[in-house]
Amino acid sequence: MATLVDTYEQQYAVLTADITGKIGQLSSASSADRKPMIAELDRQLEEAHELLEQMELEVREVEVSQRPRLRTRVDSYQAELRRLKQDFQSACSTSYIEGFGDGTEELFINDDLSMKEEQRQRLLNNSERLERTGNQLLAGYRTVIETEEVGNQVLQDLAIQRETIQRARSRLRETDADLGRSSRLMSGMMFRSLQQRFVLIGVSVVIGVVIIWFIYYAFARTS
Repeated sequence: MATLVDTYEQQYAVLTADITGKIGQLSSASSADRKPMIAELDRQLEEAHELLEQMELEVREVEVSQRPRLRTRVDSYQAELRRLKQDFQSACSTSYIEGFGDGTEELFINDDLSMKEEQRQRLLNNSERLERTGNQLLAGYRTVIETEEVGNQVLQDLAIQRETIQRARSRLRETDADLGRSSRLMSGMMFRSLQQRFVLIGVSVVIGVVIIWFIYYAFARTS
């Protein structure tokens, strides 16, 4: 990206050098040569302005560590371009005063400069609106990115909660299975306990019957 900025700087240097030379020639040019020179200078100044806009766009894309240095260079180029525009307007005013004899031609040049200045101002306003729109789009894009990050975080939290619920459900199932086994074990123990009680009762009954029979038999023999 920095290489592209360097390319723009080289083009800007060549262009401003040509503009400076033509501005110096404008005051001494003949009335017939001034009109095409003014039109050419106006076109070149507009081209230099567009180059600076391209440089500003490229500076925004470079790494943060390189931006201050490139920003300082672009600011110096902008100051230089403003000075060239002032020199151009001064040279146009001087050429107008020196060639005042041909009122129709100078009036046309003055109107043309006014029209160019109006167009330039309109372009600057459009550029400012585009820049504001671009900043709004960038802010919207950042909001979308932040919303997406929040959504991803929520999804991660939900996934963690789902895993927690699944683990709790598994533990509940294991607990339920343990309770089932414990219930069956208790039922078996109760059954065996009842069985043992019935056996003891049966044995007691048998022993009682035997004892009664022996007692009865003993009384029967003595009588």
